[in-house]
Amino acid sequence: MVSRHLQSFPVGFKLNPVATTDSSVIFSGFQMENVSMRRGELARQTGCNVETIRYYEKIGLMPEPSRTDAGYRQYQAEHERRLRFIMRGRELGFVIDDLRSLLDLVDRSAVSCGDVEKLAKRHLVAVREKISDLRRMERILSKTLKSCSGDNVPDCPLIDTLFGRP
Repeated sequence: MVSRHLQSFPVGFKLNPVATTDSSVIFSGFQMENVSMRRGELARQTGCNVETIRYYEKIGLMPEPSRTDAGYRQYQAEHERRLRFIMRGRELGFVIDDLRSLLDLVDRSAVSCGDVEKLAKRHLVAVREKISDLRRMERILSKTLKSCSGDNVPDCPLIDTLFGRP
């Protein structure tokens, strides 16, 4: 657990270790434990389902964590950071292959704004196509609902439209 005193340091602020032990680093009077957590804790910290984390590991988006002598997975801050990247990418509609490409650039320390821009432009085209499709769907659904009486009758224009009947 990070001391509440250390939480107030600015982002990027670095303390140099004075002494280390097997489970913690001591910084001039402050003690900060090495952060490791099990899969359930990682899930709680990120709001990601445990099974989703397992899936991301299986398909290679998340690296395998180290394990304790008892076999428990030990996720580190970098796992959490990577998972948040994946989750945010999914929220923005990036497909797994695009995320894999982005993470590959990061993993190889070969991030190029040009490469990322190409991928993002492709994604933007796909997003705009989806928006266009959704607007078309909205118009059709709205028109169909206007012709629906809402009464308890056997004929339903919405069902007819879904079946492709005129």
